[in-house]
Amino acid sequence: MKKTLLTALIAGAVVTLAQAQVTAPAAPASAPAPAPVAAPSAAKKALLDRLVALQQPGLDDLTRSLTMQPVQQMSAFAQQAIGRVPEDKREATITRIEGLFKQYSDEVGPIAKDKATKLGQTALLPLLNERFSEDELRQLLVALENPAFKKYQGSMPEIGNALRMQVVNELRPAVEPKLKTLEQNFNQALGPAASGEPAAPAKGKAPAGGASKPKK
Repeated sequence: MKKTLLTALIAGAVVTLAQAQVTAPAAPASAPAPAPVAAPSAAKKALLDRLVALQQPGLDDLTRSLTMQPVQQMSAFAQQAIGRVPEDKREATITRIEGLFKQYSDEVGPIAKDKATKLGQTALLPLLNERFSEDELRQLLVALENPAFKKYQGSMPEIGNALRMQVVNELRPAVEPKLKTLEQNFNQALGPAASGEPAAPAKGKAPAGGASKPKK
C-alpha cells in the first residue's frame, strides 16, 4: 500500500500534466490563476511528515530504480555482445564492465538517496497536502501504522518469492515447449542475422559500394 500510494500520486501528477498540455484549451489572458493550496497547519504538517516518512522507502526505491535503468539496459546488451568478444579477452572485458557498473552505482547511489530525501518534502508532501484533509491523513496513518499491516508489508517479499516459485513451477511444463518453438521459429525468421553473420548479397546485384564492370 505504501508503494501503491506513492506510485498513484506520481502517476496522477504525470497524467494530469500530460492532459493539460495536450487537451486543455488556452486560458484567456484575463482568466484568474488557480488559488494556491494553503500551507498546512502545524498539526497537519506533523501528520504529513509522518506519512512522508512511511513513504520514504518507496521514494528511495523509485529514484534508485530510475538511476539504475541505464545500467540494466547496458547489462542486457553486454550479455548479447560478449559472445562476439575474442575468447581470450572475454573474462577481462566482463571484469572491466562489472567494474564500470559498480563505479557508477557507488557514485550515483548517494545522489539518488539525497534527492529522494529532498523530494519527500518538496514534491511528495505538497501532493499529499493537496489531496488529503487532516482527518483523512489521520485515517491513513491509523491503517499504515497498524501492527498487523506492518507485519503484512514485511511478509510480502517472502510471500511474493514463494508464490513466484510456485507460479514458475506450474507454468514451466506447459510454456517451456512453446517457448522453444518460438525461439526456433524466431531464429529461422531472422536467418543469418540471428547469429550475427552478414547477409549474403542478393543474386544478380553488385556488392554495395562496388561498381559494375561495363560490358565489352
